[in-house]
Amino acid sequence: MDYETVKAGDFGKALRGIGLNLLVRDVPAQCAFLREVFGMACHQVTNDFAIVTYGAQVFQIHADGTYHANPLLGLLPESPPRGAGIEIRLYESDPDKAAARAETAGATLLQAPTDKPHGLREAYILCQNGYAWVPSRPL
Repeated sequence: MDYETVKAGDFGKALRGIGLNLLVRDVPAQCAFLREVFGMACHQVTNDFAIVTYGAQVFQIHADGTYHANPLLGLLPESPPRGAGIEIRLYESDPDKAAARAETAGATLLQAPTDKPHGLREAYILCQNGYAWVPSRPL
């Protein structure tokens, strides 16, 4: 996959396994740090978004402002630590089945399964330890 030219829907549909998405105040500055300190590559860098590769791994960075309609934004602190900005995405887990089991497992459903414009159906589930788990499947 060419990370410099891939469209959002195609990128979303291709994701598998566990995904990492970091919310940051300044995407280009975060990319500069990752390149400089860890030798990571950043692709399609804008003020809102970047695809980041580290070896064979790929993850995403989004600016806080891109999450205006996301249920996680209200949990993001104004000052560090910013751990509430981490989503643990499970691209091969059915969001409807996971959401149905969330309450029984002691979790909080932050957002019911929803079809998203980036090509995925996803839910937001907050575990008792405060991590946001996002089971997702391609539309």
